[in-house]
Amino acid sequence: MQTHIYICHTDEVFGFLISTLGWMFVSCTIAMDNWRTTYVGGKGGNWMIKALWYWSNLWKDCITDTTSVINCRGYDVMWEVTPYVQGVRGLLMIGMSLGFVSAILCFIGMDCTYIGGSVKIKDKVLLSGAVFHFVGGLSALAAYCLYTNRVASSAFAPAVDRSIIRYGIGTPIFLGLVGSFLIILGSILYAVTVIPKRMMNAFTPKTPTASKSHGQRTARKTLYSSAYYAVSRPSRDPSQSSSSHISWISHFTEDKISARDTFV
Repeated sequence: MQTHIYICHTDEVFGFLISTLGWMFVSCTIAMDNWRTTYVGGKGGNWMIKALWYWSNLWKDCITDTTSVINCRGYDVMWEVTPYVQGVRGLLMIGMSLGFVSAILCFIGMDCTYIGGSVKIKDKVLLSGAVFHFVGGLSALAAYCLYTNRVASSAFAPAVDRSIIRYGIGTPIFLGLVGSFLIILGSILYAVTVIPKRMMNAFTPKTPTASKSHGQRTARKTLYSSAYYAVSRPSRDPSQSSSSHISWISHFTEDKISARDTFV
């Protein structure tokens, strides 16, 4: 009975840990505050009254004063939200969906799991999961870059109206960027465990096929059978005596059967 030993490669373990940590970072940033933030006031008077903190995330705009009172305005209607915020939301949702599918595929395709079928099928499943991880990480990275570009373009735009609030980048952006790079790194580690294996199988010289060996065995069996039936077939010529017939059989047996004995 043939037993299979399931051992995880180091690259697979690190890929699983790093990609999972990256998706945890990305999922946390969706619910975090202070995607963009700025501080106004505190100069030329009583800062305890005049200082305000403006901050926003993907779901609301808020103001916090020095007494820690928070006033927020939620994005109630979807079509009234700024278009770039909608784009960031969509990219993150796409990335999270791909990440969920890729986590399942990579778990099935890992060498240390008992599901997924043969080794060849598990390699294909693992490579598919790595591709989904990579595309999901790029989608999340594009979302954070889009939000950062919008905040930076507003902050460094020429001054036109002093009522325009110039925001800075908050902590969730940096956490999301780190998570996106971790996801991409995890997908590369997954792919490293599969691609070299496929390349080695592609360039490995193939052994003689079963059909050729079967053909050789068939030819040898045919030779043995023909020799056997040739010996056992009696002579039909009545002019031959029994002694000549026996000598012919012995002569054939020495030449042909010896080849059979050598083969056996």
